[in-house]
Amino acid sequence: MSKKGWIASAGLIAIAISITVSSAFISRALAAPRGNAGGKMPVFEVDTTWPQLPNGWVLGNVSKVTVDQHDNVWLIHRPHTAPAGKTPAPPVVELDANGNFVQAWGGEGAGYDWPDAEHNVFVDYKDNVWISGSSPSGQSKTKRSDDMLIKFTNKGQLIFQIGGRTVSKGSTDTKSVNKPGDIFVTPKTHEVYLADGYGNRRVIVFDAETGAFKRMWGAFGKPPQDDATSGGPGPSGGPAGGQASFAGGEGTQPALETTGPGPDRFASPVHGIIVSNDGMVYVADRNNRRFQVFTTEGKFLKEVFINRGGPAKETASGFALSPDKDQQFLYTADYGNSRIVVLDRKKLEVLYQFGRRGKEPGNFQGVHLISVDSKGNLYAAEVAPGARVQRFLFKGLSSTPPPNALSPTQLSSAKQ
Repeated sequence: MSKKGWIASAGLIAIAISITVSSAFISRALAAPRGNAGGKMPVFEVDTTWPQLPNGWVLGNVSKVTVDQHDNVWLIHRPHTAPAGKTPAPPVVELDANGNFVQAWGGEGAGYDWPDAEHNVFVDYKDNVWISGSSPSGQSKTKRSDDMLIKFTNKGQLIFQIGGRTVSKGSTDTKSVNKPGDIFVTPKTHEVYLADGYGNRRVIVFDAETGAFKRMWGAFGKPPQDDATSGGPGPSGGPAGGQASFAGGEGTQPALETTGPGPDRFASPVHGIIVSNDGMVYVADRNNRRFQVFTTEGKFLKEVFINRGGPAKETASGFALSPDKDQQFLYTADYGNSRIVVLDRKKLEVLYQFGRRGKEPGNFQGVHLISVDSKGNLYAAEVAPGARVQRFLFKGLSSTPPPNALSPTQLSSAKQ
C-alpha cells in the first residue's frame, strides 16, 4: 500500500518499556498522556461529513473497517442488526477516499459459507477481499459456528474457502479456524495471519495464495492448547449453547488482576492482529487487557497492558499503524472503554488517548477494529450499540497532547 503524504516526525523522546519492568509500573505508565518533550505526536479531528450511503441505506453494527492500496475504504456490517423499518446496506461496502459509495455486495451464495455474524473484511495487496465471522457471538440469530475464512475477488467472486460451518476441532486444528477476531495479509511473504479468535486461543498463519497451513502459536509463543472454555462451537469457544465470556455476554467476569505477567494463555477473544513493515506481529488479547508482540515466526518479544486497572474489563481490541516508512505510531482500539490509544510503536509508550463512551461525533460506543489510509487519516468501526464508522482526519504533529486527549481524571473515571 502506498504511504505517500505522511509527514515523518523526529525521533520520539520517551521512556522505553521493558518486559523486565514490573507490570504495576507498566500499568501506571500506560494510564496517562505524556508531554513527549521535544518529540511529536499525531493529532486527529473527527470528520462529521463522512461517509455517504446511497438508496437510503443504513448500517447495522459495523465490525471492521479496512483501507486498500488505492485508499478506498471497506467496511463490513451486520445487516440483520439494522433498525426496524430501515433498509440495510449489503454486508460489504466499498467507499472512496471522500466517503462516496463505490460498490456493495455479500451474503449467502453458492460454493461458500457466508458468516452468520459478519466480523472481518481485509483487502490484500492484490485487491482480493478476505471475510470471516464470529457466530454465535455478535448478535447472530443462529447457534452455528463461523469456522471459515473466505477469499473473494474485489467484486465478490469466490476464490477459495478455508474451513466451514461448525467444523473446528479446536486450537490445534490446521484445517479450519474458529470465529477469528481479525485478519492481516503480508505482501512480502504472501501469508495471511489470523487472530483466532473467539473460539480458539491462538495465532494461525496460512499461505495466502493456496490456503495451506504454515504455522501457529499461543500466548508467549507457546504451542496452542485448549481447555474446557475453548475450541468448541459456543460463543467463546466452549460447548454449544454456552455463555459468552466477553463484554456483552452473560458469563461471569473475573476480578481484575493488575500485577504480574498475566495469564499464560490468550483469553476469548484473541481479537486483533497486524504485522509491521519490520516484521513485528501485534496480537490483541482483549479480555486480558493486553497485546503481545512476536516475530513473524511466533517468537514472543514483549507484552503491553492497555488500561489494565480498568475501569472496563477488556481493552485492546484492534490495531492500525501510521503510514510513514518507519510506522512510528501504533494505534490501539480500547473496546471496553470506548477510546483509541496512541502509542510510540518502537518504545511502546502511550502518548495519549482520546474518545469517551457516547454517540457524539468523536466519541465511541464500542470501538472495535480500526485502520489508516496513506495520508494518515484514521478510521474506526463501532459495534453494538455504535453501528457506525467514523473518520478522523490527520491534522499534523504536535509536541504536546491535543485538546481531545483524555486527562488522567477522565482516564480513571468509571463513568464511561
